[in-house]
Amino acid sequence: MTFTSDLKFALRSLARVKGLAVTVVLTLALGIGANAAIFSVVRGVLLRPLVNRDEDRLIYIRQSAKGLGTDNTTFSVPEIQDLRERVTTVSAFGDFSTIGFTMVGLGEPRVVRAGVVGGSYFSVMGLHPVIGRLLDAGDDGPKAAGAAVLTYRFWSTALERDPSVIGKTVRLDTRSATIVGVLEPSVPYPAETEIIANVVTSPHHLSATMVTGRVHRMTELFGRLAPGADLDAARAELRTVHGAMLREHPESYSPKAEFRIEAVRLRDQITSNARTVLLVLLGAAALVFVIACSNVANLILARSVRREGELAIRAALGAGTGVLRRTLLAESLLLCGAGAALGVLIAWPMVAILARYAARFSVRALDLTVDLSVLWVGVALAIVAAVLLAFVPRLPSAHASHGFGLSSGSLRITSGTNRRLRAFAVTQIAASFVLLAGAGMLLATLMSLQATQTGFDMRRVLAIDVPVMEYGRTPDQIVGFYKEVMRRIAELPGVERVAVGTVVPWRDAGGFGPGFQFSADGHVRAPGEEDPRARFRTISPAFFAALGVPFIAGRDFNDADRRGGEPVVIVSQSLAQRMFPNQDAVNRHLMWTDPVMKFIDVSTRPRRIVGVVADVDDENVVPGPAFSVYHPFDQEIGGGRLFVHARTDPYALVSPIIKIIRTLSADQPIERPATLADVRAEVLAPDRLNTLVFGGFAGVALMIAIVGVAGVLAFSVSGRTREFGIRLAIGSQPRHLLTRVLGEGAAMAGLGVVSGAVAGFVLARFAAGYIQGTRMPGALTIAGAAVILIAAAIVASLVPAARASRIDVIEALRAE
Repeated sequence: MTFTSDLKFALRSLARVKGLAVTVVLTLALGIGANAAIFSVVRGVLLRPLVNRDEDRLIYIRQSAKGLGTDNTTFSVPEIQDLRERVTTVSAFGDFSTIGFTMVGLGEPRVVRAGVVGGSYFSVMGLHPVIGRLLDAGDDGPKAAGAAVLTYRFWSTALERDPSVIGKTVRLDTRSATIVGVLEPSVPYPAETEIIANVVTSPHHLSATMVTGRVHRMTELFGRLAPGADLDAARAELRTVHGAMLREHPESYSPKAEFRIEAVRLRDQITSNARTVLLVLLGAAALVFVIACSNVANLILARSVRREGELAIRAALGAGTGVLRRTLLAESLLLCGAGAALGVLIAWPMVAILARYAARFSVRALDLTVDLSVLWVGVALAIVAAVLLAFVPRLPSAHASHGFGLSSGSLRITSGTNRRLRAFAVTQIAASFVLLAGAGMLLATLMSLQATQTGFDMRRVLAIDVPVMEYGRTPDQIVGFYKEVMRRIAELPGVERVAVGTVVPWRDAGGFGPGFQFSADGHVRAPGEEDPRARFRTISPAFFAALGVPFIAGRDFNDADRRGGEPVVIVSQSLAQRMFPNQDAVNRHLMWTDPVMKFIDVSTRPRRIVGVVADVDDENVVPGPAFSVYHPFDQEIGGGRLFVHARTDPYALVSPIIKIIRTLSADQPIERPATLADVRAEVLAPDRLNTLVFGGFAGVALMIAIVGVAGVLAFSVSGRTREFGIRLAIGSQPRHLLTRVLGEGAAMAGLGVVSGAVAGFVLARFAAGYIQGTRMPGALTIAGAAVILIAAAIVASLVPAARASRIDVIEALRAE
C-alpha cells in the first residue's frame, strides 16, 4: 500500500469521527497559529537584517554613569573629537542629537522630533535616499546652508509621498532649512524622527558652550568598524582611550559617577528593549503548543484504544508495525496539516496585532508585515506535531493481538494507557500553571501601578503641549504670550484654574536627564561626596493649585517674582528635609552647582526658598521621593506645557482653547491635549498590553487544559463502567463514585500544579541567565493560579463524575 493510499484510508477513517477531527484541528490551529505569529514577529524584530550597508560592521557606542543612575549619558563634542582622533579600530564615527523643532512651512505648524547630525552620519550608517540626496560633508560648518532630510515614514504619512517637497524651505525654530531628500525606509534609531537636519539649523549646536563643553552631553554616537578590526578589538581600544580621557580631565568625570564606555552591534542595541518581552512571548506560545499537542495526544490515544480491535485484526492479517504506524502518521498529517492551514489563517491577523504590541518595545516592529515565515513555521510545526502524534498509540503485533481484545468489542483501558492519558493531562495543567502564574504576576503589577497615588488631580486637569516659540520674540514677549493665553482661557466657562509648566507628568519623563547638582545654605559635602541632584522645573503662579498639589510651608509664586527681581524658588518636601533636617527651609538659600548650567544659560547665584510643596514624582509611574526645584517662569524661561483645571468635562475645552491660542499666534503648534488620567493610562499601556497578551495565552491554555481533564475522566469513566457497576451492586453510594471521580480530577490538577511550579522555577532560573529582569511570581500569585487550576479541574470533572454516579447497575454488569 502506498502512502497516497494511506492518506485516502485516513481521510475515510476521520470522516467517521468528524467531532474528534474538528476538535483536533481547532486545538492544533490555536497552538500552531500562536507560534507562527509570534515567530514571525520575533524574526522581523530580532533576526531580520537591517537595510544599512554592511550592517555587521556598524556599532553603537554608549557612555554610561552608573553612579548617576543612568545607563546612557550620551557624549559631548570634545569627547567625540577625542575618540575620532585616537581610535583606529573604528574607521568613521557618526553623531546624532535628538531635539525638538517647531516646524513651519509644511502644512499645519507642528513640533517635530528631529535629528541633528554631522555630514558623516549617513555614510557611516550606510543609508541611501529614496529621492533627492542625503546630508554629507558639504553640509558641515557654521556657514553651510540649512538642509534637512525627511524620514520615509513622515514623508509617507504626513505628506502622502509628495515628490514636490524636495527643494521647499521650512522654518525650524529660528533657522530655515531646505528639504534636500527623503531617507529610505530604515530603523529610526536612536529616536523616531520626522526630519534629520544639519548642525547649522540648531544655533545651540554652534554655540561655544556646546563645542567646548566636555560635560555638555547630548549626542548619540555610531561607528563603522575599520577593515580587519572586530568588535572585541574596538571595545578594548575604546576603553583604553576612554580611560585616558578620564585621567586627563578629572574635573569632568567624578569617580563616584563611574563613567564607562561600551560598544555593541547596532542591531543588538536596537532590539535590546524588545528581546526580553518577545522571548518570553515566544516561550508562552511554545507552552500553548505543548498544551495543544498534549490535548490532541489524549484524543488520539483515546481513539486508538477504541480502535484496538481494528488494529489487532489488521496485525493478525499480516500488517507490520511499520504499516500500522504509517497509517497513523497519515491520519496525523491530515489532522495537523488542516490545523496548520487554519493556524496560518489565524496567525495572519495576529501578526498585525502583535506587531503593534511589539512596536512599544522596538521601533523595528513599526513597519513589520506578514511574510512567508508564517507559512513555513506552520508547516514545520505541523510536521513535528504529526510525527509526535503518530507515535503516541501503542500498536499490536500479530502474535500479541489477543491482548487487544480481538474477540471482544468492549473497551478496556490498560494501566499503561491510563498512565499516558493522565500524563498528557498533567502536562497540560503544568504548562497552564506556568502561563497563569506569569499572567497573574503581570496583572498584580498592573493593579498595583493603577492603584498608586500620584499626588495630582488626575481627571479634571487637561494638559496641552504649547511649545515655546522664540522666532521673532524677546523673552518678555514669550512670557507675555503665555500670560495672555492663561488670562483668556481663565475666562472660559467651566475653567477653574490655568497654569504653565515645564513637563507633562510621565509623558515628558527623562527630558532633563538625571537632574542637576545643587547646594544649599550650610550644606557641607563629605570628602569625595558630590552635591545632590534635583529636577529643574519652571512654572507659573497657581501651578500647584491647578494640579492639586498642597503646600507644606511658605507661599506660591506671584507677579512680583519677575525678571530682575530677587531670584526665588519653591522646593519639594523631600529636598527640604534632606538639605535642612529639622529646620524650616523657607527663606533659606539654594544654588545650582552643576557645571552644565553655564551651557543652558542658568545662573548659579543663590536663590531664596519661598515655599515647600508636597512631593510629586512627575518622572516615574511608581512615585518615589522627589528632589525638585521650581522656578517662576518670569525668571527662568521654560513653560511649553499648559495645564487647565476644569469644573466640567476637560475635553469640551479643547476647541475653545485652540481658538484662543490661534488668535494670538497663527503659527503656534498646539498638540496632544489629554487629561492627566489619560496621560498616565497611556504610559501604563505597555503593562496593560503585557497583561492582556499573556492573559490571553493563559486563558487559551486554561480552556484547552479543562477540555483535556474532562476528556481523560470521561474516557476513564467509559472504560470503567463495569467496575463502577460492581461497586454500586455491593453497596457503594453514587455520591462516593461522584467524589471519587472529582478527587481524580483534583489529584491530576494538584500534580500538574506541583509539576508546573517546579518546571516554572527551573525555567525562571535558566531564563535569568539570558533574559535580564526575569523574576518569580509572588506567593499570592502562585496560590491564586493553583486555586484557579484546581477549581477548573474540579468543574471539568463534574460531567464525567455525574455520569459515573448515574450508571445503571444491570447495564453495567452486562457490559462484558
